[in-house]
Amino acid sequence: MPHRRTVYATIFATMLAVAVLAAAAGFATVYLGLYNVAASEQHFKPLYQLLETAMHQSVKLRARTGVDEPPPFDEAMVLRGAGCYRDQCLQCHGGPGVPQGDIGKSMQPLPGPLVDAARRWSAREMYWLTRHGIRMSGMPAWEHRMDEEELWSTVAFLQRLPDLDVAAFRQITVEEVDGARRTGTIATCGAARMAAAPPAMGNAVLGRQALYQHACNACHMIPGVTGPEVHVGPSLAGFAARTNIASVLPHTAENLERWLREPQAVKPGTAMPAMGVSPADARHIAAYLAELK
Repeated sequence: MPHRRTVYATIFATMLAVAVLAAAAGFATVYLGLYNVAASEQHFKPLYQLLETAMHQSVKLRARTGVDEPPPFDEAMVLRGAGCYRDQCLQCHGGPGVPQGDIGKSMQPLPGPLVDAARRWSAREMYWLTRHGIRMSGMPAWEHRMDEEELWSTVAFLQRLPDLDVAAFRQITVEEVDGARRTGTIATCGAARMAAAPPAMGNAVLGRQALYQHACNACHMIPGVTGPEVHVGPSLAGFAARTNIASVLPHTAENLERWLREPQAVKPGTAMPAMGVSPADARHIAAYLAELK
């Protein structure tokens, strides 16, 4: 029995020592800046494979459990999706005969071409990826830039993309071909969302998400929203108690929504830019800010 206790004690001590060493190595890596975060360097291959596997499995699980079956795709959806691909995807992913833009070429991990995406991902998975993006990869979430039809239309186009050669890709995506404007392509992806009427009531949960999806926390400290410690704009803590907006408007929900959407019209010359906030998102953000007592 004493011998067995000695064996157990040795095993426990060894495991504890390994855990302490691992924690020390992790601490040193993080706080001594040992890991190179430069985008000019690639991830180590094992780390890349780990992140890639985790991403694939995460997307598959959430698409399988949280995305409805896609609607029937028709030519109108493919054409509309081509417009969205042109406006939002081409700069990072390129297309047949079209290179990625400098932003896309300079990222790590690299946003690869999507000409074979439909062979690697299901329609539901491509929808989930487009709607929610991939954290810490440079892939943005488009749910606050596209409406539901545009999201599925983009998927419809991605399913058609493997069948397009260079000429066909150019024909379906460019706004003008040989000086003649195509009929059917949308001028700007997201226009429908910007034109849609807001809901009768704002949703604070959606408002919190809209705040960081519209980069508000890039300049403002916002309670409940994770972000860097910044002091470019004023903190939004206690926002509900403020009596005016931008020192020019009485603090009402209607005025706040107007300020969120058109800050330059409310206060010409203000440093706050127009962030492309839709009427719906403005209403949701106002609902969240109303809770910051």
